[in-house]
Amino acid sequence: MEIIPGIYQLKLPLKDNPLGYVNTYLLKGTHGWTLIDAGWNDAESFEALREHLTRLGLAIDDIEQILVTHIHPDHFGMAGRIKELSGATLALHEIEKAFIDARHEWGGSMAERMNAWLRLNGVPEEYLTAFNEASADTMSHVVASVPDRGLRHGEIISTGIFELEVFWTPGHSPGHVCLYEREHKILFTGDHVLPVTTPNISIHIESDWDPLGAYLKSLRDIEGLEVTLNLPAHEEIFENLGERIAQLFTHHDHRKREIIETISEQARTAFDISSRITWMEGQMQWETMLPLDRRIAVTEALAHLEALRAEGRVKRFVEEGISYYRAA
Repeated sequence: MEIIPGIYQLKLPLKDNPLGYVNTYLLKGTHGWTLIDAGWNDAESFEALREHLTRLGLAIDDIEQILVTHIHPDHFGMAGRIKELSGATLALHEIEKAFIDARHEWGGSMAERMNAWLRLNGVPEEYLTAFNEASADTMSHVVASVPDRGLRHGEIISTGIFELEVFWTPGHSPGHVCLYEREHKILFTGDHVLPVTTPNISIHIESDWDPLGAYLKSLRDIEGLEVTLNLPAHEEIFENLGERIAQLFTHHDHRKREIIETISEQARTAFDISSRITWMEGQMQWETMLPLDRRIAVTEALAHLEALRAEGRVKRFVEEGISYYRAA
Protein backbone atom coordinates (compact mmCIF):
# COMPACT_ATOMS: atom_id res chain seq x y z
CA MET A 1 0.00 0.00 0.00
CA GLU A 2 1.33 3.43 -0.93
CA ILE A 3 1.04 5.78 2.05
CA ILE A 4 2.30 8.87 0.23
CA PRO A 5 4.44 8.97 -2.92
CA GLY A 6 7.67 7.18 -2.07
CA ILE A 7 6.51 5.46 1.14
CA TYR A 8 4.95 1.99 1.02
CA GLN A 9 3.59 -0.34 3.71
CA LEU A 10 4.55 -4.01 3.25
CA LYS A 11 2.69 -6.51 5.43
CA LEU A 12 4.73 -9.62 6.22
CA PRO A 13 3.03 -12.68 7.76
CA LEU A 14 3.74 -13.95 11.27
CA LYS A 15 2.81 -17.61 11.02
CA ASP A 16 0.97 -19.03 14.07
CA ASN A 17 1.13 -15.67 15.83
CA PRO A 18 -2.08 -13.91 16.97
CA LEU A 19 -0.80 -10.59 15.60
CA GLY A 20 -1.04 -12.06 12.11
CA TYR A 21 1.54 -9.85 10.42
CA VAL A 22 4.11 -7.14 10.93
CA ASN A 23 3.98 -3.87 9.03
CA THR A 24 7.30 -2.99 7.43
CA TYR A 25 7.82 0.21 5.48
CA LEU A 26 9.77 0.91 2.32
CA LEU A 27 11.00 4.45 1.64
CA LYS A 28 12.39 5.73 -1.63
CA GLY A 29 15.85 7.29 -1.64
CA THR A 30 18.09 8.98 -4.16
CA HIS A 31 20.41 5.95 -4.44
CA GLY A 32 18.30 3.08 -3.12
CA TRP A 33 15.47 2.15 -0.77
CA THR A 34 15.23 2.14 3.03
CA LEU A 35 13.38 -0.66 4.82
CA ILE A 36 11.98 0.06 8.29
CA ASP A 37 11.73 -3.26 10.19
CA ALA A 38 12.31 -6.61 8.54
CA GLY A 39 9.82 -9.20 9.80
CA TRP A 40 10.94 -12.54 11.14
CA ASN A 41 12.87 -15.09 9.17
CA ASP A 42 10.84 -17.89 7.64
CA ALA A 43 9.90 -18.95 4.12
CA GLU A 44 6.48 -17.25 4.16
CA SER A 45 7.82 -13.87 5.28
CA PHE A 46 10.70 -13.89 2.82
CA GLU A 47 8.46 -14.84 -0.09
CA ALA A 48 5.95 -12.13 0.89
CA LEU A 49 8.74 -9.54 0.91
CA ARG A 50 9.94 -10.62 -2.52
CA GLU A 51 6.39 -10.46 -3.91
CA HIS A 52 5.88 -6.95 -2.53
CA LEU A 53 9.13 -5.79 -4.07
CA THR A 54 8.35 -7.42 -7.42
CA ARG A 55 5.01 -5.60 -7.63
CA LEU A 56 6.93 -2.35 -7.18
CA GLY A 57 9.43 -3.31 -9.86
CA LEU A 58 12.16 -3.83 -7.28
CA ALA A 59 14.39 -6.62 -5.98
CA ILE A 60 16.09 -7.40 -2.66
CA ASP A 61 19.34 -5.73 -3.78
CA ASP A 62 17.52 -2.41 -4.27
CA ILE A 63 17.39 -2.10 -0.46
CA GLU A 64 20.17 0.28 0.58
CA GLN A 65 19.62 0.45 4.35
CA ILE A 66 17.59 -1.37 6.99
CA LEU A 67 16.39 0.51 10.08
CA VAL A 68 15.06 -1.68 12.90
CA THR A 69 12.83 -0.14 15.58
CA HIS A 70 13.85 -2.79 18.15
CA ILE A 71 15.44 -6.19 18.57
CA HIS A 72 12.34 -8.43 18.87
CA PRO A 73 12.30 -11.29 16.33
CA ASP A 74 9.31 -10.02 14.31
CA HIS A 75 11.24 -6.79 13.62
CA PHE A 76 14.89 -7.86 13.56
CA GLY A 77 14.63 -11.53 12.60
CA MET A 78 15.02 -11.31 8.80
CA ALA A 79 17.30 -8.26 8.80
CA GLY A 80 20.46 -10.35 8.64
CA ARG A 81 19.20 -12.33 5.66
CA ILE A 82 18.21 -9.18 3.76
CA LYS A 83 21.53 -7.54 4.62
CA GLU A 84 23.48 -10.53 3.31
CA LEU A 85 21.53 -10.64 0.02
CA SER A 86 21.39 -6.91 -0.65
CA GLY A 87 24.56 -5.50 0.86
CA ALA A 88 22.38 -3.01 2.78
CA THR A 89 23.62 -1.34 5.95
CA LEU A 90 21.80 -2.31 9.15
CA ALA A 91 21.12 0.08 12.03
CA LEU A 92 19.18 0.04 15.30
CA HIS A 93 19.55 1.88 18.60
CA GLU A 94 22.96 1.58 20.25
CA ILE A 95 21.39 -0.11 23.31
CA GLU A 96 19.80 -2.82 21.14
CA LYS A 97 23.07 -3.20 19.25
CA ALA A 98 24.80 -4.05 22.53
CA PHE A 99 22.25 -6.84 23.17
CA ILE A 100 22.82 -8.69 19.89
CA ASP A 101 25.54 -11.07 21.08
CA ALA A 102 23.76 -11.88 24.36
CA ARG A 103 20.49 -12.66 22.59
CA HIS A 104 22.20 -15.30 20.49
CA GLU A 105 23.62 -17.17 23.47
CA TRP A 106 20.22 -18.55 24.46
CA GLY A 107 21.53 -22.06 25.02
CA GLY A 108 24.20 -20.96 27.49
CA SER A 109 24.60 -18.54 30.36
CA MET A 110 21.67 -16.34 29.37
CA ALA A 111 19.18 -19.20 29.73
CA GLU A 112 20.67 -20.13 33.11
CA ARG A 113 20.45 -16.53 34.35
CA MET A 114 16.89 -16.25 33.10
CA ASN A 115 15.84 -19.45 34.88
CA ALA A 116 17.40 -18.30 38.14
CA TRP A 117 15.57 -14.98 37.83
CA LEU A 118 12.21 -16.66 37.09
CA ARG A 119 12.65 -18.95 40.12
CA LEU A 120 13.39 -15.87 42.24
CA ASN A 121 10.03 -14.45 41.15
CA GLY A 122 8.05 -17.51 42.13
CA VAL A 123 7.85 -19.48 38.88
CA PRO A 124 7.51 -23.19 39.84
CA GLU A 125 10.08 -25.58 38.45
CA GLU A 126 7.52 -27.45 36.34
CA TYR A 127 6.79 -24.28 34.33
CA LEU A 128 10.39 -23.45 33.45
CA THR A 129 10.90 -25.98 30.66
CA ALA A 130 7.79 -24.84 28.81
CA PHE A 131 8.76 -21.17 29.30
CA ASN A 132 12.25 -21.84 27.90
CA GLU A 133 10.99 -23.80 24.92
CA ALA A 134 8.51 -21.05 24.03
CA SER A 135 11.25 -18.41 24.11
CA ALA A 136 13.71 -20.54 22.15
CA ASP A 137 11.08 -21.01 19.42
CA THR A 138 10.79 -17.27 18.86
CA MET A 139 14.59 -17.01 18.55
CA SER A 140 14.53 -19.61 15.77
CA HIS A 141 13.12 -16.86 13.53
CA VAL A 142 16.26 -14.73 13.86
CA VAL A 143 19.26 -14.68 11.51
CA ALA A 144 22.19 -13.52 13.63
CA SER A 145 23.68 -10.34 12.25
CA VAL A 146 25.78 -7.58 13.77
CA PRO A 147 24.41 -4.11 12.94
CA ASP A 148 26.68 -1.71 11.12
CA ARG A 149 25.88 1.13 13.49
CA GLY A 150 23.91 2.14 16.54
CA LEU A 151 21.38 4.96 16.38
CA ARG A 152 21.16 7.81 18.88
CA HIS A 153 18.27 9.97 19.98
CA GLY A 154 17.95 13.11 17.89
CA GLU A 155 20.05 12.05 14.92
CA ILE A 156 18.67 12.43 11.40
CA ILE A 157 18.74 9.57 8.89
CA SER A 158 18.32 10.76 5.32
CA THR A 159 17.20 8.73 2.33
CA GLY A 160 17.92 11.72 0.12
CA ILE A 161 14.16 12.28 -0.14
CA PHE A 162 12.90 11.74 3.41
CA GLU A 163 14.52 12.89 6.67
CA LEU A 164 13.90 10.55 9.62
CA GLU A 165 14.49 11.88 13.12
CA VAL A 166 15.31 9.23 15.74
CA PHE A 167 13.26 9.32 18.95
CA TRP A 168 14.52 6.95 21.64
CA THR A 169 11.35 5.50 23.18
CA PRO A 170 12.34 2.81 25.73
CA GLY A 171 9.76 0.59 27.40
CA HIS A 172 8.62 -2.17 25.06
CA SER A 173 12.33 -2.75 24.51
CA PRO A 174 15.22 -0.84 26.13
CA GLY A 175 16.42 0.56 22.81
CA HIS A 176 13.13 0.97 20.97
CA VAL A 177 13.01 3.91 18.56
CA CYS A 178 10.28 5.77 16.70
CA LEU A 179 11.17 7.59 13.49
CA TYR A 180 9.63 11.00 12.73
CA GLU A 181 9.40 12.47 9.23
CA ARG A 182 8.82 16.08 10.21
CA GLU A 183 8.06 17.57 6.79
CA HIS A 184 5.22 15.13 6.08
CA LYS A 185 4.20 14.84 9.76
CA ILE A 186 4.53 11.04 9.72
CA LEU A 187 5.57 8.98 12.75
CA PHE A 188 6.77 5.39 12.40
CA THR A 189 5.72 4.13 15.84
CA GLY A 190 7.09 0.56 15.79
CA ASP A 191 5.54 -1.20 18.80
CA HIS A 192 5.66 1.90 21.00
CA VAL A 193 2.11 2.95 20.17
CA LEU A 194 -0.38 0.61 18.48
CA PRO A 195 -3.95 1.66 17.63
CA VAL A 196 -5.74 -1.22 19.41
CA THR A 197 -3.34 -3.49 21.31
CA THR A 198 -1.59 -2.23 24.42
CA PRO A 199 2.13 -2.84 23.82
CA ASN A 200 3.70 -5.37 26.15
CA ILE A 201 5.94 -3.73 28.75
CA SER A 202 7.94 -6.40 30.56
CA ILE A 203 10.97 -6.78 32.76
CA HIS A 204 13.69 -9.01 31.37
CA ILE A 205 17.14 -9.71 32.77
CA GLU A 206 18.45 -7.26 30.15
CA SER A 207 15.90 -4.57 31.03
CA ASP A 208 16.15 -1.37 32.94
CA TRP A 209 14.50 -2.11 36.30
CA ASP A 210 11.63 0.26 35.70
CA PRO A 211 10.72 -0.24 32.03
CA LEU A 212 7.13 0.86 32.63
CA GLY A 213 8.33 4.14 34.12
CA ALA A 214 10.59 4.60 31.08
CA TYR A 215 7.70 3.75 28.75
CA LEU A 216 5.32 6.28 30.28
CA LYS A 217 8.00 8.97 30.13
CA SER A 218 8.75 8.22 26.48
CA LEU A 219 5.03 8.43 25.67
CA ARG A 220 5.10 11.96 27.07
CA ASP A 221 8.18 12.70 24.97
CA ILE A 222 6.28 12.11 21.72
CA GLU A 223 2.72 13.16 22.58
CA GLY A 224 3.39 16.77 21.59
CA LEU A 225 4.69 15.95 18.11
CA GLU A 226 2.71 17.34 15.21
CA VAL A 227 1.64 14.10 13.53
CA THR A 228 -0.88 13.56 10.73
CA LEU A 229 -0.29 9.82 10.19
CA ASN A 230 0.99 7.21 12.63
CA LEU A 231 2.46 4.15 10.92
CA PRO A 232 2.56 1.27 13.48
CA ALA A 233 4.32 -2.07 13.19
CA HIS A 234 1.05 -3.96 13.75
CA GLU A 235 -2.63 -3.34 13.05
CA GLU A 236 -3.68 -0.34 10.96
CA ILE A 237 -2.56 3.24 10.33
CA PHE A 238 -4.15 5.71 12.75
CA GLU A 239 -4.37 9.46 13.16
CA ASN A 240 -4.95 10.78 16.68
CA LEU A 241 -1.71 10.16 18.57
CA GLY A 242 -2.65 12.18 21.66
CA GLU A 243 -5.95 10.36 22.13
CA ARG A 244 -4.30 6.95 21.88
CA ILE A 245 -1.57 7.92 24.35
CA ALA A 246 -4.23 9.06 26.84
CA GLN A 247 -5.88 5.62 26.53
CA LEU A 248 -2.54 3.92 27.26
CA PHE A 249 -2.03 5.98 30.43
CA THR A 250 -5.53 5.00 31.58
CA HIS A 251 -4.83 1.31 30.93
CA HIS A 252 -1.64 1.28 33.00
CA ASP A 253 -3.28 3.21 35.85
CA HIS A 254 -6.02 0.56 35.94
CA ARG A 255 -3.47 -2.29 35.93
CA LYS A 256 -1.57 -0.72 38.81
CA ARG A 257 -4.75 -0.40 40.88
CA GLU A 258 -5.68 -4.01 40.15
CA ILE A 259 -2.26 -5.24 41.29
CA ILE A 260 -2.39 -3.24 44.52
CA GLU A 261 -5.80 -4.73 45.31
CA THR A 262 -4.32 -8.21 44.77
CA ILE A 263 -1.56 -7.63 47.35
CA SER A 264 -3.40 -5.32 49.75
CA GLU A 265 -3.89 -8.05 52.36
CA GLN A 266 -1.25 -10.64 51.50
CA ALA A 267 2.25 -10.56 50.00
CA ARG A 268 2.52 -12.52 46.74
CA THR A 269 5.11 -13.43 44.11
CA ALA A 270 4.98 -11.98 40.61
CA PHE A 271 3.98 -15.42 39.34
CA ASP A 272 1.06 -15.62 41.78
CA ILE A 273 -0.04 -12.05 41.00
CA SER A 274 0.04 -12.63 37.25
CA SER A 275 -2.37 -15.56 37.62
CA ARG A 276 -4.87 -13.42 39.55
CA ILE A 277 -5.22 -10.27 37.43
CA THR A 278 -7.10 -9.77 34.17
CA TRP A 279 -5.46 -9.96 30.76
CA MET A 280 -6.73 -8.61 27.43
CA GLU A 281 -9.58 -6.91 29.32
CA GLY A 282 -10.69 -10.30 30.64
CA GLN A 283 -10.65 -11.99 27.24
CA MET A 284 -7.61 -14.13 28.09
CA GLN A 285 -7.72 -16.50 31.06
CA TRP A 286 -4.62 -17.74 32.89
CA GLU A 287 -5.85 -21.35 32.79
CA THR A 288 -5.95 -21.39 28.97
CA MET A 289 -2.84 -19.31 28.25
CA LEU A 290 0.00 -20.80 26.21
CA PRO A 291 3.40 -21.03 27.96
CA LEU A 292 4.77 -17.97 26.13
CA ASP A 293 1.70 -15.91 27.13
CA ARG A 294 2.11 -16.95 30.77
CA ARG A 295 5.77 -16.03 30.72
CA ILE A 296 4.91 -12.62 29.24
CA ALA A 297 2.19 -12.18 31.87
CA VAL A 298 4.71 -12.77 34.68
CA THR A 299 7.26 -10.34 33.25
CA GLU A 300 4.60 -7.71 32.53
CA ALA A 301 3.24 -8.00 36.08
CA LEU A 302 6.83 -7.48 37.29
CA ALA A 303 7.14 -4.29 35.24
CA HIS A 304 4.07 -2.87 36.97
CA LEU A 305 5.27 -4.01 40.39
CA GLU A 306 8.64 -2.33 39.94
CA ALA A 307 6.96 0.88 38.71
CA LEU A 308 4.77 0.82 41.82
CA ARG A 309 7.82 0.19 43.97
CA ALA A 310 9.55 3.20 42.39
CA GLU A 311 6.46 5.25 43.30
CA GLY A 312 6.63 4.02 46.91
CA ARG A 313 3.26 2.23 46.67
CA VAL A 314 4.62 -1.33 46.86
CA LYS A 315 7.35 -2.97 48.93
CA ARG A 316 9.45 -5.99 47.98
CA PHE A 317 11.17 -8.51 50.25
CA VAL A 318 12.96 -11.83 49.80
CA GLU A 319 12.14 -14.85 51.90
CA GLU A 320 13.83 -18.24 51.46
CA GLY A 321 15.17 -17.17 48.06
CA ILE A 322 11.81 -16.00 46.69
CA SER A 323 10.76 -12.39 46.02
CA TYR A 324 7.43 -11.18 47.40
CA TYR A 325 5.54 -7.93 46.90
CA ARG A 326 3.00 -6.29 49.16
CA ALA A 327 1.14 -2.98 49.19
CA ALA A 328 3.04 -0.31 51.10
